Amino acid sequence: MNAQASPELLLMELAADCADDPLAFCKAFWADAEPREWQAEILDFIGQWLRNPETHYQPCRIAVSSGHDIGKSALIAMIEHWAMSTCAGCKIVTTAGTGMQLATKTVPESGKWFKSSLGSHWFEVRAQSIRSTETESPESWRLDFITWSKENTEAFAGMHNKGKRIVLIFDEASAIDDKVWEVAEGALVDEDTEIIWLAFGNPTKNTGRFRECFGRFKHRWKTFQIDSRTVEGTNKAQIAQWIEDYGEDSDFVRVRVRGEFPRAGSSQFIGSDIVAKARRYKAQEFGGLPKILSVDVARFGDDQTVIGTRQGRYSAILAKLRGLDTVQVAERVIQFIQQEKPDATIIDGDGVGAGVVDQVRYRGFGDQLFEFHGGSPASDPSAYFNRRAEVWGLCRDWLAAEAEIPDDPELEADLTAPEYGFSAKQQIQLERKEDMKKRGLSSPDCGDMLAMTFAVKIAPPKAKPAGPPPRVGVWS
Repeated sequence: MNAQASPELLLMELAADCADDPLAFCKAFWADAEPREWQAEILDFIGQWLRNPETHYQPCRIAVSSGHDIGKSALIAMIEHWAMSTCAGCKIVTTAGTGMQLATKTVPESGKWFKSSLGSHWFEVRAQSIRSTETESPESWRLDFITWSKENTEAFAGMHNKGKRIVLIFDEASAIDDKVWEVAEGALVDEDTEIIWLAFGNPTKNTGRFRECFGRFKHRWKTFQIDSRTVEGTNKAQIAQWIEDYGEDSDFVRVRVRGEFPRAGSSQFIGSDIVAKARRYKAQEFGGLPKILSVDVARFGDDQTVIGTRQGRYSAILAKLRGLDTVQVAERVIQFIQQEKPDATIIDGDGVGAGVVDQVRYRGFGDQLFEFHGGSPASDPSAYFNRRAEVWGLCRDWLAAEAEIPDDPELEADLTAPEYGFSAKQQIQLERKEDMKKRGLSSPDCGDMLAMTFAVKIAPPKAKPAGPPPRVGVWS
């Protein structure tokens, strides 16, 4: 390194010296952000791979299965910046399990780390890409954030950059379709090219290509399984609460804490295909069946109260309410009781919902009124962890057997959002609303409303006898 050179030239020479040493690069370019132990291990592995003449031009495949909040988005950003800064003409494609994950977590984290680096002025951070400012052809030296689609895989099929460097990053890799994995596998074939393929994620499915990185294709991948409890800086109190609530050997803790794959085939409780089909289904001949009115009462500021009905294989949403107190919610419930004349009314009695139950009962509408408590024991404790998991299970069975729900994207999102696992007693255990919020999801208020309609069993009304009524008490 030339001691007489300008600071900018010294910085460029430092980057060049780190072309095959991402760990040294990260320590130098973020002086106040020392990589965590597990991050340093992966950075060092990439460096060793590139420094080895036998592997330098062989694809470096790394799969990381982890619990929550270990800093994987930060590591992704560090690797992106190192790769772009130390190889002119580097091309990177980063995708994620969902467009929302990419837009709200992956992209902002990458932008933050690029902007906080000593080499921040070398790149222009955009909404969907990061490009070099050190070339007249920024199109050839860039990072693209791309939402994957199994119907449109051209972005992954065209990753050619012969003689330079290619980096492909899958964030939340469990949710990326096998077709995208297959296309990417076939595209990374350039000779004399540095190829790095990284797959990160919570192990939410025990099938699919991400799972196979740790099984059938383990000989092709360097794999890491990171337990959140072993990582410095994670919220140990929150982790302890999860273990207490779900159990050490539950699938929730296996996936979200230990970084291990679940026993169930997928952690999504109700399949997207089932719900999409229900939005198109048209129920018939349900008018004579019992009608159940259900009310999921908002607990938090951004939640909503949802009122709806289910009758046979037909369901409807009557109202979505925000900003009302318990007296106002009770008044709306009473209006719908009078309007719909249900055979049963179910109200979520947890939290502020208890006030709504009391108001409705006080107003004289307590006949066939049922109070629901999701944390109470299941009717079938051999199958379900609690009552909430049980009614969602009954709702899933109802949907799978063909049923009509409103053509409402919010309801579809609510029904497909909760994840599940198994308790230590092999009971189905549904993800809590609080933990969904920590994943950046809304409370599934519409879904809870529909599921609660399965909390009671109402016998169909007795059929009226055919023909004229019998003559009673008449003597001839």
